[in-house]
Amino acid sequence: MLIGRKADIAPSEITPRAVWLDRRRFLGAAGGLGAGLILGGEAGAAPLQAAASPLSTGEPKTPKEDVTSYNNFYEFGTGKSDPKANAGSLTTSPWSIRIDGLVNKPGDYALEDILKGVSLEERIYRMRCVEGWSMVIPWIGFPLSEIVRRAEPQGSARYLRFETLVRPAEMSGQRSILPILDWPYVEGLRMDEAMHPLTILATGLYGETLPNQNGAPVRLVVPWKYGFKGVKSIVRISFVEAEPRTSWMTQSPREYGFYANVNPAVDHPRWSQKTERRIGEGGIFVKRRETLPFNGYADQVAGLYSGMDLRTFF
Repeated sequence: MLIGRKADIAPSEITPRAVWLDRRRFLGAAGGLGAGLILGGEAGAAPLQAAASPLSTGEPKTPKEDVTSYNNFYEFGTGKSDPKANAGSLTTSPWSIRIDGLVNKPGDYALEDILKGVSLEERIYRMRCVEGWSMVIPWIGFPLSEIVRRAEPQGSARYLRFETLVRPAEMSGQRSILPILDWPYVEGLRMDEAMHPLTILATGLYGETLPNQNGAPVRLVVPWKYGFKGVKSIVRISFVEAEPRTSWMTQSPREYGFYANVNPAVDHPRWSQKTERRIGEGGIFVKRRETLPFNGYADQVAGLYSGMDLRTFF
């Protein structure tokens, strides 16, 4: 097992007792199978009880049907509807995550064991995709900082490197004759980004188990960055000293940088990033919104990049 929680967690991050008791009842109701349902097990979606987070936006949520049917998950195809059509083949239970690299507590940890030590919250976040569209999604998850603390990173660990599952038999996009990407899908965060309270590992959305097409059973959510940073179906988290070379940096370094902070002043080479289309708000002819720096989270995260040239470190 990973080590326990530190005692210096802010009161706002602790699940209210009533919600905690509801979650305990849910886990026990299925005679030990509740954790499997949270992880996206084959038994199907089940209601998740989670604390409301003060970090949530008050904006209207994107309809669930849009959130679960309009996705980027190239392991299942490049079309927006491909993940929902093809991801049903993915087996998500049992599931484990390898923690390795510059840590004092490396190992392969069952996801249900990780979840036993965390408090789930509902975080309603604005999410911005590099292609010019956005959503407001009610995620269920827990702070990534929980994993970082328990792994006991060594002083030389400056970055986290994430890997997605490689399972071509179940992930049709990985069987392509002409590979879309060099699998596994790799992403990374700087340590202070990983520790920020907005950064979570999500296991559900809309109060239910995370659907396969949205990255089941566990995915990264970093709401001030473009969507491709949100690595899905995570099987490995490595603590490293050097900045990881991510999948899209390898594929197209001129178009996709390591930081991927939402920045309307830095256009993609093939399209503008100054405006966005909110999915679920009237189709392709609806008036576009102005893109907000850091996706509207500048007050919380701009200080992480003080003194950096955000046109160079894009």
